[in-house]
Amino acid sequence: MRVLMTGGGTGGHVYPALAIAETIKMNNPTAEIAFVGTEKGIENRLVPKEGYKLYHVEIQGISRSLSPKNIKTAYLIMVSPKRAKKIIDEFKPDIVIGTGGYVSWPLLKAAASMGIPSMVHESNAYPGLAVRQVQKKVDAILTSFEETEKNIKCKDKIINVGNPLRVKYGALGKEEARRKLSVPDSTKLTVLSFGGSLGAQAINDTALELMKEFTLKHNDVVQFHASGVRYYGEIQPILKDMGADCKENIKVFDYLYDMPLYMAAADVVICRAGAMTLAELAMIGKPAILIPSPNVTDNHQYKNAKVVADKGGAFLIEENADMGSAVVKAIEEIYADRERREEMSRAMRSFARPDAGKNIYNEIVNLISRKSKMRK
Repeated sequence: MRVLMTGGGTGGHVYPALAIAETIKMNNPTAEIAFVGTEKGIENRLVPKEGYKLYHVEIQGISRSLSPKNIKTAYLIMVSPKRAKKIIDEFKPDIVIGTGGYVSWPLLKAAASMGIPSMVHESNAYPGLAVRQVQKKVDAILTSFEETEKNIKCKDKIINVGNPLRVKYGALGKEEARRKLSVPDSTKLTVLSFGGSLGAQAINDTALELMKEFTLKHNDVVQFHASGVRYYGEIQPILKDMGADCKENIKVFDYLYDMPLYMAAADVVICRAGAMTLAELAMIGKPAILIPSPNVTDNHQYKNAKVVADKGGAFLIEENADMGSAVVKAIEEIYADRERREEMSRAMRSFARPDAGKNIYNEIVNLISRKSKMRK
C-alpha cells in the first residue's frame, strides 16, 4: 500500500495525519507513506522527525481583508494542482488522504482528477474551508463530531470514525509519567498549560498569571508550560522578575515534543480547544480548562469546547481581559475538590473513541478496494 498524506500549517492538521500514518504502519508494516506540505508549515519540523519523506507545494490561504497577498493566492490556486500532479506521478499512491489546511486542497483536487482514491478527515465540529471546498471531489469524508454533518453538503460521503490518535496517548499511567518527569510524591496538583503547536500570547499571559497568583504560593503544585518557540525568549524576563525562573515546581519549555508524557502526568490541562487536543484529553480522561481561540474559522474551537463543557468535562473560559483571574479561580476549585476532578475526568473520557484508528484504517482499505474494482 502506498499512501500520500497531506495536511499542514498547524499541529491541528499535522498530528491527525501522523496518527493516521502510524495506524496504517501498525496494520500494514510494509506500507509506503509520504507527506505533502508547504515549506513554511510546522510539518517541516514534525514530519521528518518521524522518518517520512516530505514533498512541498506552494499554496497559501486567502486573506479575509482586501490585500495584495490575494493576487498571489489566486495565482497559486491555479498552478498548485499541477505541482500536486507531479508529486502524485512520482510517488504513485494507492490513495491520497488529507487532514485539512489549505495544502490539502491541491493534492485532493489533483488526485480526484487523476482517478486516484481520495479521502479527507475533518477533526473539528465545524468543517474548515479546505474540507468544504474538496467535499464534491473526494470519495469519502471522515468526521469525528456528529455535528460536522450539518455543515457538509455531500452527506452520502460522510463516515463518522472519531479522531485518530498516536499510540503514545494512554500508554502511560499518571504515576509512571510523574516518575519520568521527577514530579515529587508530595504534589497535590499537576497543571499542564500550552497554547497549541505554535504557542499563543493569550495562553502565555494566562499561564504567567496563574504562576504568580497560585503556583508560586503552593509548593504542592507543579506547573509545566509550553510557550511556543516564538514567545519563549519574551517570557524569560517576566519569569525572572516574578522569581519563577528558579522555582522547582515551575517548568517552562518552548515546545513539548513528548506531549503524551506530560498529559499523562497532569491532573488538569489548560489549553485551546482544537479537535485533536480534545481527542487526546478524552482518551486519557483529563479535566481541562479550555480557552478557545477566537481567531479560527467560524469560531469552531468554541463549538468544540462547548460540547465538552456542557457535559462537565471542562471549564469553558472565553479569551478576554478577565480570563486570567477566571482561570485562577477554576484552578483553585479543582485544587480544593478532588471529587470534582474525578467527575470531570469521567465526563471527559466519555468522548473517547478508542476504535478511531481501526475505523479509519478499515475505511482506507475499503476505499482502495472499491475503486480498484470500479476501474476493472
